Amino acid sequence: MKRIVGIVCAAITATLIVACTTSPTGRTQLMIISPESAIVESKAAYLSTMQSLDEQQKLVTDPTTVKRIQTITGRLVTEAVARYPSSRNWEWSVAIIDDAETLNAWCMAGGRMAIYTGIISKLDLNDDEIAQIMGHEISHALANHTAEQMSRAIAINMGVTAVGVASDNSGIALSATAIAAQLALQLPNSRTAESEADRIGIELAARAGYAPEAAVTLWQKMNKQGGDRPPEFLSTHPSPGNREKTLQALVPEMKALNPQQVKAAVHAITIVQ
Repeated sequence: MKRIVGIVCAAITATLIVACTTSPTGRTQLMIISPESAIVESKAAYLSTMQSLDEQQKLVTDPTTVKRIQTITGRLVTEAVARYPSSRNWEWSVAIIDDAETLNAWCMAGGRMAIYTGIISKLDLNDDEIAQIMGHEISHALANHTAEQMSRAIAINMGVTAVGVASDNSGIALSATAIAAQLALQLPNSRTAESEADRIGIELAARAGYAPEAAVTLWQKMNKQGGDRPPEFLSTHPSPGNREKTLQALVPEMKALNPQQVKAAVHAITIVQ
């Protein structure tokens, strides 16, 4: 039995050693699952989540809101595709989730996004601030952060599977990637990944024609909402003071990238309804 556990652990270690890649900012990333596999599994998790929300009638269909979010995300994705050609064939889509209490938004591998009505209404966000949120979330996908999240979940699952093998419990050996894809919707990104998404996101929004100053006002609003207990969206983010200083320092550089005229969206975005 010890020999079996040793073989499993050795396989896990070998996987961890060879599974390294580099993020858009030059950071070394540990990958157990490939970005391509993350996209496949994320699609399944996303569709399952959307089906559940549809059954609960939680998907917003109001034409004004839909048009607003579709325009903002369309402009951001146009820039994302221009700078990251590998995302050109992603199935870009966005769901607007009717949840007045949740301050959150996300983008999975493959460009499947969601934003909650609560973050828009509670913070009284303008279009520039929404663009900063969605630019940040899109950056998570572009930097393969979903694959990183899934890799962490798989690493844990591998350990559980090793125990299952040792105890002859085959029921523990579940589909690692399917579990990880579901967990990627729930697990927070690391602080390093959040800082990376801040940097990529503010540039993406600026190139799409949205005011970079909105990145600062957005987080000021988020921090005020937090009180003694920060919103879920801020749970693993860098400290508020450091974040604002970092973003503020980037504003002059980003303003130089800001186009003189507002760019129209070129890439079509599917609205999940």
